Amino acid sequence: MTVTGAWHRAARGANLLASDGSIASTIFAEMSALAVTTGAINLGQGFPDEDGPAEVLDAAIAAIRGGINQYPPGIGLPVLRNAIAEHQGRFYGIRLDPDREVLVTAGATEALAATLLALLDDGDEVVTFEPFYDAYGAIINLANAVHRTVPLRAPDFHPDLDELRAAVNDRTRVILVNSPHNPTGSVLPLEALELIVELAHKHDAIIVTDEVYEHLTFGVPHIPIASLPGARDRTVSISSGGKTFNTTGWKIGWLTAPPELVTAILAVKQFLTYVNGAPFQPAIAAGLGLPDSFYAEIAANLQAKRDLLSAGLTSAGFTVSKPQGTYFVVADAAPLGFTNAVSFCRELPHLAGVVGVPISVFCHPEYAAGAASLVRFAFCKRVDVLERAAAQLAELSR
Repeated sequence: MTVTGAWHRAARGANLLASDGSIASTIFAEMSALAVTTGAINLGQGFPDEDGPAEVLDAAIAAIRGGINQYPPGIGLPVLRNAIAEHQGRFYGIRLDPDREVLVTAGATEALAATLLALLDDGDEVVTFEPFYDAYGAIINLANAVHRTVPLRAPDFHPDLDELRAAVNDRTRVILVNSPHNPTGSVLPLEALELIVELAHKHDAIIVTDEVYEHLTFGVPHIPIASLPGARDRTVSISSGGKTFNTTGWKIGWLTAPPELVTAILAVKQFLTYVNGAPFQPAIAAGLGLPDSFYAEIAANLQAKRDLLSAGLTSAGFTVSKPQGTYFVVADAAPLGFTNAVSFCRELPHLAGVVGVPISVFCHPEYAAGAASLVRFAFCKRVDVLERAAAQLAELSR
C-alpha cells in the first residue's frame, strides 16, 4: 500500500519515501535500533543522557503535587509566558507583552508547524539553509509550499551572501533561519543576519527563527534576528527548554512574535495539540530564571565535551569541523577511505561500537552529493561515555 495526500507530502519533504511510495523509516530510527542490537554508543540522536538542573526538576514535581495537572490556557500558563518575556528582555533587550506576544507550544517543532501552516498558502516559497532539520522539509510540503535552500558548505558552514540574495524573491513568504544550526553547529555571522532582514523587507517576507540552541554557543554570541533594527515586526522567534535544561522529553517550547502573528499561529496551534505539559510549564519558567552563572556553565561544559569528542575523531583520522554551538560536530570520513557516509554509518557500530548519522539525510539529493562523506556526531553525553567513544573510534586508525 502506498501513502497519499498530506502524509505523502510530509514524507517526501523529509526524504522518507521508499522507491515503492511507502514510508521508509528515518535514519535516526535505523541507527538507534542498530545501537541497541550491537551495544554501540549512540552518538546519532541529539538528546542528553544526564538530567537537568535540580531546581527545574523539583519545580515540576512540586507542580504535579500542587495540582497543576489539567489543561493550561491555550496560550500557556502566565508564569511561563512572563518568564519567557523576562528572558528575552534580560538576554537580548527585547521587550515583550507576555499576554499578546508569547505563545507556549509542544516543543519547538510544533511551534514551527503551527507557524508555517498558518503563514503559508499553496505555492508560497520558503527559504532555508541546507543541510536542514528534517522537519522543515516535511512541514513545508504539508503546507503545499515550495522549499528553496541556500547551501552551507564545509569547513565553516556559513552561507554565501550572493547565494542567499539569489534564493529570496517576491514569491518568498518565509525565510526560515536556524542558528545555532543543526546539524552543522555553525552560528550565522551578523552580516548574514542583517542581509536576511534586508531581504525580508525588500520582498515582504516573514522571518521565522529556530533558536533552540541559543544558550549553547562556544566563544561566539547568539544574536536573535528579532533584536536587529527593522526585524521585530516581521519575525517569529522560536525556542524551547529541552536543549537548555536537558528536558527534551517534556516538549515545552514557545514562540514570540507581533500580536497579529501570534493570533494567526494560535488559530492553527489549537487544532494540533491544543495545549500540553501543564506541570512542566512552571518548571521551565523556574529554569529561565536561573542565574547567569548557570547559563555560562552549561555552555562551558558542553564546549569541553565538544573538544573531547573532536579530539577522538581527529585521532581516528577524520577531518573534523569546529562547531560554534549546538550538540553536534561534523566529521568527514573520506580520509579513512569512506566516501559514502550512509554505508559507513551502518558499518561503524561494527567497526568501532559507535553510532553517528550521515549529513546527507538532512539534505536534498543535489546537496547531498557534496556532503556524501560527512557524518554528524552528538557530544551531549556524559564525559565517561564520550571518553569510551573516543577510545573506540581510535581503533579505526589502526
